Amino acid sequence: MAGIPSIGTLIYLLLGSVVAGILASAASFASLASYPLLLSVGVAPVYANVTNDAALIWNSLGAVFASGRELHGHWRQVWIYGFFTVIGSIIGCILLLAFPGKVFERVVPFFILIAGAMILVSGKHQPDLTKQKPQWLKVLYIFLLIVVGGYAGYFGAASGIVILVLLTYLTDEDFLVSNAIKNAVCGFTNLVALIIYSFTSKIYWWDAIPMAVGMFIGGYLGPIVLRYVPAKLMRWVIALLALTQAIIFFKQAYL
Repeated sequence: MAGIPSIGTLIYLLLGSVVAGILASAASFASLASYPLLLSVGVAPVYANVTNDAALIWNSLGAVFASGRELHGHWRQVWIYGFFTVIGSIIGCILLLAFPGKVFERVVPFFILIAGAMILVSGKHQPDLTKQKPQWLKVLYIFLLIVVGGYAGYFGAASGIVILVLLTYLTDEDFLVSNAIKNAVCGFTNLVALIIYSFTSKIYWWDAIPMAVGMFIGGYLGPIVLRYVPAKLMRWVIALLALTQAIIFFKQAYL
């Protein structure tokens, strides 16, 4: 889309982003709602991904404001895990800019499907605080955080799910705390991606601004909603939504 969108389009993006923001902070699912939102108003896939990053930062900010009790005493973990995901995010941004848009469209369905499966697998993990994790396992999880950060910089959709899965194993905290840490960490990766894309790609700012407002509102509401929804139910909702989106994007890319 070029130029200033209509009032109806701005309202559509705002309301859609509130829903996406709730899904992001509560279910690690923002881009799988906000990315199609941008496609539906005519933004090309690669530019939709870049514009989406500009809005997602505000989602993380809203979620952090609402997660004070969950993040209390966990900011050191946020900074450590955020550092490694940011390294990966820089690599992912470079990859997105280096490869053609068609390559991007064809790999997205598989990323989403894997992420949806991983959220179910992580639900079977039961933390054992009496056992010390082997050092090699911690190193592996940190390496995977860098890899996921790369994916977040490359596409972002469902990257929060994978980060949440890894944090479940790294921190041994309950779902609410791990989700709050994830929201803060994802904010760092999106910020870095936005800075890079601002200088190297095209951001549709007139679309990004109403989405940013909606994302902030939804990001604030998400953690509050999550406190009243069973974690197991939320995991199944995320997985089913991921499967649906993977099928849609697969049909668009291959059929």
